[in-house]
Order: sequence, then structure tokens, then C-alpha cells
Amino acid sequence: MYNNFRSAIKIGGESGQGINSVGKALAYTLKYSGFYTFGYREYPSIIEGGFASYQVDFSGVPINSSSKNIDLAICISRAAIHKMLPELNRNGVLIHSVIRFSLNKEEALLIQKNNIKVFYIDVFTIIKAINANRLVQNTILLGAAIKLLKVDIEFAQKALGKVLNVDKKVLDLNFTALQAGYEFEIDAEVIDLPASATKENPKDDFLMLGNNAIALGAVKAGVRAYYSYPMTPTSSILEFLADLEIETGMVVKQAEDEITAVQMALGTMHMGSRALVATSGGGFDLMTESLSMAAITEIPLVIVLGQRPGPATGLPTWTATGDLNLAVYSGHGEFVRCVVAISDIESAYYLIQKAFNIAETFQIPVIVLTDKQVNESMFQGNKFTAEIVIERGLINDSKTSERYQLTKSGISPRWLPGSSEKTFIANSDEHFFNGRLTEDETEVQLMVEKRMKKETGLLKVIPDPQLFGKRSGDVLLVSWGSPKNTILDFLNLVKGDSKLDFTYLHYEYLFPLKTELFEKLVKNFKRVVLIENNYFGQLGQLIKKETGYNFKEKVLKYNGRPFFLEDLLDYFNYGRTMERPKILK
Repeated sequence: MYNNFRSAIKIGGESGQGINSVGKALAYTLKYSGFYTFGYREYPSIIEGGFASYQVDFSGVPINSSSKNIDLAICISRAAIHKMLPELNRNGVLIHSVIRFSLNKEEALLIQKNNIKVFYIDVFTIIKAINANRLVQNTILLGAAIKLLKVDIEFAQKALGKVLNVDKKVLDLNFTALQAGYEFEIDAEVIDLPASATKENPKDDFLMLGNNAIALGAVKAGVRAYYSYPMTPTSSILEFLADLEIETGMVVKQAEDEITAVQMALGTMHMGSRALVATSGGGFDLMTESLSMAAITEIPLVIVLGQRPGPATGLPTWTATGDLNLAVYSGHGEFVRCVVAISDIESAYYLIQKAFNIAETFQIPVIVLTDKQVNESMFQGNKFTAEIVIERGLINDSKTSERYQLTKSGISPRWLPGSSEKTFIANSDEHFFNGRLTEDETEVQLMVEKRMKKETGLLKVIPDPQLFGKRSGDVLLVSWGSPKNTILDFLNLVKGDSKLDFTYLHYEYLFPLKTELFEKLVKNFKRVVLIENNYFGQLGQLIKKETGYNFKEKVLKYNGRPFFLEDLLDYFNYGRTMERPKILK
């Protein structure tokens, strides 16, 4: 028996039918009701049509991942019914608004076999009665769903007010539609949720997209300019910061392309203001020449790289963590860089701040990896209480014109142009102390070695990977990025089960790679399992390169989907049955 209550609801329809809005409203409704929630979004790379969905998992304990299977399906299109029906757990419920819909033979058998209840909501009769248009059919279905869940309609009204950016007249119409759906008589058993969902009430928690947490972390880090050419999955960082432009005084600029965006960031950082740029794989490819320029001119640079499946355009609205190699090996020539990976809103908020401190202290480029599963999912959290002190690595007054002075650490004095009478040349060609061009073999060697010394200091300040669990046991799981959330939810779900004893080693700082803890741990476990959202197991390749250790056991996923709980439950032979709400007869 699993030790935590957990359930999942999925809303599906076409792009343009308000799937995202009603999904967020459902997440807020359940949060206001006292549950912990996690919101996961799927949508095609088209503006209208196709199949789009929003899934809300909710529990009595904090969760940050999705189930593959669901308990309640809310369908606004014919395609949604066909798509979501096989995902329903036994005793699940499907409600829909599709006129004259018929099941095929296989679907009818599936419904009978799994005791699934299917109910049609006549939304168009309701719409006519309340003098509305078809755009509110999603709100009507939301009302019917919360009635089935026995959730107070006031929580849903509050949620709609939070999510819908509309005037009072339109909002009131949605309230009317919600009430009409709530009052629609369904001859159905209600879903019995626990009377006391949580020991600690999460009603005051916030819900936040990973992109929003990145943006807020940038504001906290003292970023004064944000440049970007919109690319999924980082586009909403631009939108979020643009909305805060007046409040923060930040310059927010949509550039004409990715090359311009990174060059503007590089110029801003050179002149002493913190600037951030974000992109995805294809855009990052265009930025790599500037990455090398940042390295040789020793101008700090921070780039957020939102991963998605590739190559080429690939799956622009889906997820993967397949760009680790790109981040580690991109750019021509040899130079020191730091690569870190965001996994949730906490790391999104704090890691972007730490990235700027590293970039400025060591005068190197820092690449912050994230992925669509983090960028666009809705996490539940509380206040960000830790304080990250801003470290600029600047000197107030230069007593030397040797901007690229040889030092034991490799870190040369850095002052802002115009802040001192001393001048230097910021030269993208190989240069010597004051930036003058050099091709002398002795001077070139000295400068290359100076810059490479930074890695020694960098390895001293970046932390070891995070350890969740004991230092010995049955299974050591190793991963990075968004799979962390599924792994931790899985471990919490099976905690106390006598079958296997798990420990998880999570890598947040990926390059340069610290391997001492890993090398100690692998000796103490019967099994070591690599879990990655890519085909090659890129962290595993990096660990092998550094240590010689070859992972014999790998769980790799590369179909554009994140790791679901069932992926790990199945792999470790726990089966698909989890403790879920019962349908009362």
C-alpha cells in the first residue's frame, strides 16, 4: 500500500479553447481547497486546433511531478475523448461536451472493463440559457467537475478571478457559467476526497511557473537588462519581465534575432550592468560565437538555455534534457565555463542569482540549463527566504592598466570602463596584459594558462551534488534537471516499503563536474541507476569521462515527454496501482 493520497485531473481540447486558463483555475481551486498541486501542460506547436491539455495532480503532501494516468477527464473536443479515455484509471470519470459523440468498440470495452463513468454535459443549452457564447464551455465543465469533487464553488470563483485577465463584465459571465455547470444535474457518484487533505494548510502558498521564478530570481540578482528573441520554452520570461518593466526599471528588449540579443547582453555586462539573455537550443547555436568572445575578453555572461527535443526545430513545445553536451562543448577554442541546471522553482529562483555571482567573480560565461517541464509547469511553493549576497567581483579603482594581469587564480582585476583613468583594450583577438593584440608564442601560452587556472578555483566554490537519503543501501539513483521532481515524488510514494532502499544523488552543478561524492557512493550500493530525459545519458557520459565509471543500468526517456510517476513505478516493479480517491456508489 502506498503511503500518500494522490489524484490527477486532466482537461483536454483544442488549442484556442481556453485549456490553459481553465487548467490554471482548477489548480488554484484545489490549492484554495487545501491540497498541494502540480500543473502540467501539453500543447502542439500550432495556434489553434490539434490536441492540448492541462493536467493537475493534487495530494495531501507537496508534489512536483505528474502521473501518466488520471482519475477525472474533462474533454472539450472529440479528439480529447479518444486521447484521454485510455489514460483513465479504473473507476475513473469522464465528462465531456461533444454533441453526438460515439465510442468505438475498443473504447466501449475499455469503459466496461475499467468501470469508467462517462457523462455528457449539454453546454450549448446552458450557454443559450445564460445568454453567453461558446467560449465559456470550459468554465461550465469546470463547474461540473468541482461539483463532482465536492469542492466549494467559492474557491473556483476566487481562482477564476485570479487567472482570467478580463474586465468585470466578462468575469461575471464566467461566474454565471461556472454556477450553471455546478448546478447541472449529473446522475453520478461523487469523487470522495479525504476530509482532511493536509496536516499543514497550503492555502497561502503561491503557484508559479518555472519561467516566472527565473525572472524573479533575475530581478533579485540585480539584473538591469533582459534581451531575448522569443523561443519556446523560455518566451514567457520575456513577457513576465516586460510586465514588470516599469516597476523594476529594467530594460526589457525583444531583439530581432538571437545573435543581437546575446551581443547586447555582452555589451551591457562589459559596461557594468547585469544583463540576462534566454533562448532555446537553436537560438543558443547562434550565440556560441559570442560565448567564445565572452571567454577571451573575460566579460561575464549568463545565458538561460531552455531545452526542448531536437535536432533542428524538433518538438518545440515538448520537453527534454538533451542539451548538456551542447552547453559543455559549444563555442570554438578552449575556455572555462560553468554549466548549472534548474530543476524546480526554488532552484530557478536561487540558481540564476548564483549564476551571476559565478560569472562575475570568475569573469566567465555561465550557462543555466532548464527545460519545458520546469519552464511551463505550475509549481506550488512558499516564500523564498534565503538571501543570496550579490558578488560583483569588481575593484573600485584600478592602479594598473593590466586588465588581463597574470595572477595565481587566473582572475585579473576588473573595473568598469570609465570608472578609472586607466584604460584597456577589450580585444577579441588573443591579447596580452592590457589587451594589445599578440601572436607571440610565449605570451599566448601565458594567457591561455591564465584563463584556464580559473577552473581550479571554480571547483573549490561550487557545491557537491545534493544527496537525498542514506550513504548506503540497495539503489542509488543519479540524475539532473526536471527528472529530480519525479524521482523525489516516487521516493516519497514508496517510502516505508520493504522492497528496496533508495538514495538519490542530484546534480545541479554539471560542469566542471565534481565526482568525489559519486565515487564514494557507488561502492556502497548494490545497484546504481542513471535516469535522464535524453537518449545518450549525457550526464552518465560526462561521469564516465571524468571517472571511468560506466553505468550498467539506465532509465532514459526521449519521446518529448517528461518522466511520469508510472515510469519509475513500472521500472522498479511497483506496478501502476496507487492509493487514489474511491468512487462511492
